[in-house]
Amino acid sequence: MSVPRSPRVGILGGGFMARVHAHAARSARAELVAIASSSAARAAEAADALGVAQALPDAASLVAADVDVVHVCTPNTTHASLAAQAIAAGRHVVCEKPLATSVAEAQALVDALDQAGLVGAVPFVYRYHPMVREARARLAASGEALLSVDAAYLQDWMLLPGDENWRAGAELGGPSRAFADIGSHLLDLVEFVAGQRIVSLSATTRTVFDQRGDASVANEDIAAVLFRLSGGAVGTALVTQMAPGRKNALTIEWHAADASYRFEQERPDELWIGERAGSRLLQRDPESLSPDAARLSRVPGGHPMGYQDAFDAFVADAYAAIAGAAPDGLPTFHDGLRAAVLTDAVLRSAASGEWIDTTVTTLRSVAA
Repeated sequence: MSVPRSPRVGILGGGFMARVHAHAARSARAELVAIASSSAARAAEAADALGVAQALPDAASLVAADVDVVHVCTPNTTHASLAAQAIAAGRHVVCEKPLATSVAEAQALVDALDQAGLVGAVPFVYRYHPMVREARARLAASGEALLSVDAAYLQDWMLLPGDENWRAGAELGGPSRAFADIGSHLLDLVEFVAGQRIVSLSATTRTVFDQRGDASVANEDIAAVLFRLSGGAVGTALVTQMAPGRKNALTIEWHAADASYRFEQERPDELWIGERAGSRLLQRDPESLSPDAARLSRVPGGHPMGYQDAFDAFVADAYAAIAGAAPDGLPTFHDGLRAAVLTDAVLRSAASGEWIDTTVTTLRSVAA
């Protein structure tokens, strides 16, 4: 499908993520053509709030509209079917994660997209913080072996038994919540910066409250994961939505033989670099960063950047790929499939107590 210089965009969903996607699309000079949500009334409200030209009554109407790209920003269990509809209609897709709530569904989407010759992107947007790219560049340039990784993603928005959300139910949230929603970001960054795959993992999960308000809870509040990387490094990851005082605390520390690199998402303009003889805090400054990190520095040093900046850069790269470019580090549907594989492995390991091989799509247990 021929795509104009400024892509015509349709958005499915009218909540917080739709707002983030709309801002990013407008930043990339796209035309916001249409939006559909859970009802015609909700779509009209969202169109007015987000400045979208037209509200449509349902998803079928939107994917059939004159759009080049469909952004899927709906509840988790709807992602796969809506993305499939968009692909069948010949639309490029930017789909919120999880791409699908099963490995089989994610694989089917990858196959359909590849066969159609379309672009599909999944917003693992923490890749787009310049200091993440700087850690990646420095680790690759050092040539030193990676020894271990220490990672955590901590939130507190589900701390209390009265904290209710559709993500906690099976119908819309799917079989995994804490890991699928935020742990997937964490392990995506572990692999992206290391340039290595997690080859096996062992996990345990915990659901603290079986009921939240009047609704049953179908998925986990907390996940703890041990993992091995392809280069031999070992790592730990703690994921929880019940850590008092922690709002969006994604933190990863990669330990190589010559230096350690620590990134904290709540302090995104900094990269801590530790060496045996001392440590330093590197501040984002495009004048002194690696080329890839400098490319993503949208403002000069000393001018703080954050989550929306990273999201804007991701969407700009997705649209560049649609126009025929090959942006480095763009997370695609293949990365969405990878996240589904890791999520499935976490759930299987937590249920069985076994280490799970994550090098293949059909997961199997491995000897510890």
